[in-house]
Amino acid sequence: MRNDLGYFIPEPQIINAKDFGVPQNRERIYIVGFRNDLGIESFEYPKPTNIKVAFSDIKEKKVPPTKYFLSTQYVQTLINHKARHEGKGNGFGYAIIPDYGISNAIVVGGMGRERNLVLDHRITDFTPTTHIKGTVNREGIRKMTPREWARLQGFPDNYLIPVADASAYKQFGNSVAVPAIQATANEILKLIRIKK
Repeated sequence: MRNDLGYFIPEPQIINAKDFGVPQNRERIYIVGFRNDLGIESFEYPKPTNIKVAFSDIKEKKVPPTKYFLSTQYVQTLINHKARHEGKGNGFGYAIIPDYGISNAIVVGGMGRERNLVLDHRITDFTPTTHIKGTVNREGIRKMTPREWARLQGFPDNYLIPVADASAYKQFGNSVAVPAIQATANEILKLIRIKK
């Protein structure tokens, strides 16, 4: 479709990060546009790579620090919250992602981290490293680390995370899935190079 401002704008498309090699179910609308003087008349969004990945592919290789493991009181609060909402017919509540599964979309605030809890039975030292109510849970329930969130968005491991965890979760939750953006950008570049 061409608009009055001199741009060709193909129909927007929903692209899911899980189709581009990251274990995250993240559907987002992608919109591209081309100046009319480029002479581009059509555009094909990238096709899924069909690379199958699971959380285990991006899971921390070593057991994360105890601060990422939930307290028994917090786990009980999450259980109660989920039961309360299920009683009302709502689907709100925590979710534990299995190693062979893919995460829910990571988001900022609310239940962002709680919808992407994982089990990590490698923990052996249950001594709290932060001030918590209760004790560290013995089921191995933990939140994902900021590095795991970075991997869910397709950031390489050499990408530095120079901020505190709270800021890192916000930044990665607000980010785009890099492989999906790269695939879209490659399709744009192909057309631009042809027209040069």
